Amino acid sequence: MLIARYVCDGSERWGRVGGDTLYELEGTPFEGSGYTGAEHPLDQAQLLPPCRNGKIIAVGLNYRDHAAELGMSLPQEPVIFMKPSTSLLPHGGNIIRPAACGQLDYEAELAMVVRDTCKDVNPREAPDHILGYCCANDVTARDLQKRDGQWTRAKSFDTFCPMGPWLETELDPGDLKVSLRLNGLTRQSSTTSMMIFSPYEIFSFVSGIMTLLPGDVIITGTPPGVGEMRSGDTVEVEIEGIGVLRNTVA
Repeated sequence: MLIARYVCDGSERWGRVGGDTLYELEGTPFEGSGYTGAEHPLDQAQLLPPCRNGKIIAVGLNYRDHAAELGMSLPQEPVIFMKPSTSLLPHGGNIIRPAACGQLDYEAELAMVVRDTCKDVNPREAPDHILGYCCANDVTARDLQKRDGQWTRAKSFDTFCPMGPWLETELDPGDLKVSLRLNGLTRQSSTTSMMIFSPYEIFSFVSGIMTLLPGDVIITGTPPGVGEMRSGDTVEVEIEGIGVLRNTVA
């Protein structure tokens, strides 16, 4: 089932996506709500990132083909970092290039949104704690990452975590095609079967470090083909079974 978070008539809502219509939910999907009976045209709603403004945990170097592209050995455990909630950007929003950034890169990723409060989750139990999956773009100021020697500044600018367009709640993340198009040309293409650590293993690893809360986000690494975006570019992340996240660089 596809679930979207959106603004309609000035109010934030959640709804099930059915064709060109949003069927409004009572409350939020984290509480397992029913329907209000209200319907909204999808093209008249402003989509928001389908999460809450919690923490965003990201994983570096998690595709075997990306590691091969870089000539790097495979990590023995997930390498994680964090992005602030203020970096979130919805489908259709503008990625703002900071004046301090000399090279702005895209990174297509599969995102997981946490369903409930949990800690020390076994990989086999991870699906019970995942509300759904969506597309994400781990936007990076690559020159600042290299200059700093760590990733916080390079990954944390406002608009540096586009997410959307909605959540797919019924999905097996084990073998999904992940691709990215820049101005219509494919730049990244792989499948989640190439991940070094599966989404469920990542979820378990992160939950062993920190308590996860409803609406937190975990993004799972990027395939090979990472490259630069410039002002005016349109970037599209497409994940099989979910849809297309589209943003423009301003």
